[in-house]
Parts: sequence; C-alpha cells; structure tokens
Amino acid sequence: MNFTLINVVMGAYLFAGIGFFLYTNFQKIIFKSFAIALLSIGFASHTGFLIQRWISAGHFPIIGLYESLLFFSWSTVCVFFILLRNFKLEFLAMPVSIGAALIVGYTSILDKTLKPLMPALKSNWIVIHVVSYFLGYASVAISCIVSIKYLVNARKASPDSLTALDTLSYRLIAFAFPFLTIGLTTGAVWAKTAWGSYWSWDPKETWALITWCVYAAYLHLRLLKNWHGRRGAYINIIGFFCVLFTFIGVNYLFKGLHSYL
Repeated sequence: MNFTLINVVMGAYLFAGIGFFLYTNFQKIIFKSFAIALLSIGFASHTGFLIQRWISAGHFPIIGLYESLLFFSWSTVCVFFILLRNFKLEFLAMPVSIGAALIVGYTSILDKTLKPLMPALKSNWIVIHVVSYFLGYASVAISCIVSIKYLVNARKASPDSLTALDTLSYRLIAFAFPFLTIGLTTGAVWAKTAWGSYWSWDPKETWALITWCVYAAYLHLRLLKNWHGRRGAYINIIGFFCVLFTFIGVNYLFKGLHSYL
C-alpha cells in the first residue's frame, strides 16, 4: 500500500490544530477558516486511506491496533464535525485536531501488515458492532475533554459558562450511550453465532460492560441535583479511563477472545 496519504492526514490535522490555536489567541477569522479547511482535507484524506485499506484487505479495516487507532481517530474527527454544525465548539477544535494528529503519527511505528480475518470475524455484525463502539468512544473522548475544561475553569468561569460545559458534556454522553449499548448488544449476538455463547466473561467483554455501567450510572445520577457539575465531570473522566483500558489496556494485560484486536 501507498502510505503517502496517511502522512498527508497527519500533517493536515497537525497544522489544523496550530490554526485553531492561533484563532483562539488572536481571534482572526482567517486562522479559523484555514484550520477548518485543513481539518476537512485531513478528514477526506483519512477517509480515502481507510477505503483504500478496506479494498486492499478485502474486509473492514479494524483488525489490529494499527487499524483500530486509525479508525478511532477518524471517528473522533467525524463526531467533531457533526457537533460543529450544531454547537460553537472552537475550544474543542485544537485538542481534537492535535489529538488526532498524535494518534495517526503514533500508528507510523505500528505493524501495518494487512491481516486476513479469522473465520469467527467473517460476519455482517462486524461493521455494526465496531462502528457503533467507535462512534460511542469518540463521543465520550470529546466529552472527557469538555469535563476537564469544566474542572480547570471551575473557579474562574461564570456560572452560565460552567452550566454550558456541563450540559454539553451530558449531551455528548447521552449521544454516545445508545452506540455503546448497540455495540454491547450486537457483540453478544455475534458471539452467539461465532462461539456459541452470548457471554463468556472475556476480559474485553467484562470491561466493556463495566464501561457501559459507569456511563449508565452517570446518566442516572444526572437526575439527582447534586450530581451535576464537578461530580459528574469526575465520573465522566473515570468512564473515559475505563474506555481506554477496554480499548487498549486489556489487550496488553490479558489473553482472551479479543486478542486479535
């Protein structure tokens, strides 16, 4: 495969992040326009590379850490663009762009070999299961950034500003939760067809369930007045650490049915 395109992706995301940084500090609209254009070029190139790899591999590109990280970074930028149409989110643009650039850059040192699908993975469920999870993961990643900003600004920002951040964080998790639920459910159905059991307490399955429970608790506790704001932000950050452990940590520490990821 020609990997020139993925270098374009990394460069476009990186310079988009710099553009958003300049816009944040100097409030010149030209910097914002420049950054959005670069982010769009990066996203289009990213999409093209994933399609190219899909065609070359003959299956959805989600096998191994290399493809998983590329798809996660793509999903994060995708969700950001969806949000940008409905919210004023300039403060998220720089961390999302730089974060995506760093993830794409990190993949350059990973094994890029095209891998065949295991027989158990040759299923129509793979796209629904994986896309649902990664859209959910991307949304909670952005929500975690919002919660961190809330905690950093808690003492100096106005109550209205903090309320807006808290509400945005909540909406992102509310958006993500159905995707996490679909991912968990389709994974169970897929496991039944592939291994004969809906649930086998595989380490990744178990941590996916723990993650789901953390966000379910967050949404439930939002109904209680005292669990808005700072407390909710802490739960959100804990939830994202569970996501990171489920996504990456489990593969390094445990052997299981998901060891191919």
